[in-house]
Amino acid sequence: MANETTLILLKPDCVQKNLSGDVLGRFQDKGLTVRGIKMMTLSNELLTEHYSHVADKPFFPEIVEFMQRTPVVALALEGENAIAVVRDLLGPTNSEEAPAGTIRGDLGENMMVNVCHASDGPEAAADELKRFFAEGEIFAY
Repeated sequence: MANETTLILLKPDCVQKNLSGDVLGRFQDKGLTVRGIKMMTLSNELLTEHYSHVADKPFFPEIVEFMQRTPVVALALEGENAIAVVRDLLGPTNSEEAPAGTIRGDLGENMMVNVCHASDGPEAAADELKRFFAEGEIFAY
């Protein structure tokens, strides 16, 4: 079992519905530790980089519009097997397929309005943490 740090973005639907504390609490209840947290507005450039795998798709402007609806909360969470723990807590990306008891199953609506973005592996987590947190913004204590 490896100690990992992963990125979570609490999306605009989470922020608008005032669910950020509840969602963070679920992560902390599973033993994950906050190493970085900040609220931020996402630029077009940052979203294009973050969603580069779909930036050429016709639905990409909808993603940008949605992700800029409100600021998001970026979290750096650390724990044993943090990536797998987070993904299990969240459930499938499509909230309509997520079982009750998962964050997306309980709080999400569909494929895009699904409460959180989470890194899907160690390499993605490393890249995404650098994208959303500057040097010195992730803390060890």
